[in-house]
Amino acid sequence: MKAKEQVILVARKDPQEQEERFQSSLEELQSLTETANGEVCKVITQNRDRVHPATYLGQGKLEEIKEAADEIDADLVIFNDELSPGQLRNITDRIERRVIDRSQLILDIFAGRARTKEGKLQVELAQLQYLLPRLAGQGTELSRLGGGIGTRGPGETKLETDRRHIQRRIDDIKTRLNTVVKQREQYRKRRKENMAFQIAIVGYTNAGKSTFFNRVTESESFEEDLLFATLDPLTRQMSLPSGFQALISDTVGFIQDLPTTLIAAFRSTLEEVSEADFIIHMVDASHPDHIQQERTVLRLLEELEAGHLPILTVYNKKDLLNDDFIPNIHPSLTVSVHDRIDIKRILDKVEGVLKEEWHEYDLFLPASDGKLLQQFKKYSMITSLQFLEEKEGYALHGFIHPEHPLKHQIL
Repeated sequence: MKAKEQVILVARKDPQEQEERFQSSLEELQSLTETANGEVCKVITQNRDRVHPATYLGQGKLEEIKEAADEIDADLVIFNDELSPGQLRNITDRIERRVIDRSQLILDIFAGRARTKEGKLQVELAQLQYLLPRLAGQGTELSRLGGGIGTRGPGETKLETDRRHIQRRIDDIKTRLNTVVKQREQYRKRRKENMAFQIAIVGYTNAGKSTFFNRVTESESFEEDLLFATLDPLTRQMSLPSGFQALISDTVGFIQDLPTTLIAAFRSTLEEVSEADFIIHMVDASHPDHIQQERTVLRLLEELEAGHLPILTVYNKKDLLNDDFIPNIHPSLTVSVHDRIDIKRILDKVEGVLKEEWHEYDLFLPASDGKLLQQFKKYSMITSLQFLEEKEGYALHGFIHPEHPLKHQIL
């Protein structure tokens, strides 16, 4: 196991910012640092109205950071905000230590987590776009290959080459990603044509999405108590309790202040969410800041134009709660996704929410119409099915999506 890097965290608090949000952002930075195998030795904060255009913080504060870094022999200083190329250069000169910002830290974690070809390409694109304007002045740093947090991924081999090479690589990745995006669009189009019902699991990073996904699809996607354990979207088939077939997608975890280059790079992945018919929003109920995390996810859903979709909020990790938990959004459930009974409760609730949105129907089908009966079983939620001997056929009662083509079979 590689020795942990000794890290100092630095954060500026705007006087307008709520103390609660500031603290939660700082705690998150600490978790991110630990996820990247860093050890936080010291946290330095400053209340400051405006960012200093050249050095982000004032001279006195930079002196304090330098002294602290010398005293504890820190390897790295991480700033909680995104630094401009000029600020990064000037701060590095003043404190004579490696300096990265929150965005670079998140990109670094993503580089270590990407599993599929697409995921790796998306992360590399985001890293290169982030690094291009910051190349000048990082000359000495860039030659230190594989030098710890903030240098993983493309950093290990490509960063000492010039801008032209990086620009060419960016263009090349964009071309390759376009092919992947087109394939994804084809899959989506085919799913729409087949009227496949799509459920997307969304939520803050480490809320339990992959665990739930694995339980309902009986698959083996990567699940671990880590930030950003899932980067690559997975889609599998599943059955709801009525027998209704749906497709379910596990998506990348959200986080406060995700770097813009990352949101852009993961656009096609995140579009799985906006193409869904139903959203399960997984929340870690045991997290002290879960309300802020909920808001972050809902804001991102709005940005992805998915805010209008029917949504069920699942408050997970009830086994870690000490107090009575009061949900703040409805419809919702409080569960532990490790509990089989709770998994069934979630699926029942999904059907319950859909029944309110869908069209209720009664239908008689002759026994000879077996093919049509199978279609109703697959594409609608049948709540009762009786064989009527005297009529030689089936009486169905159920619910169907208002726009499903099968609806015209119902008189």
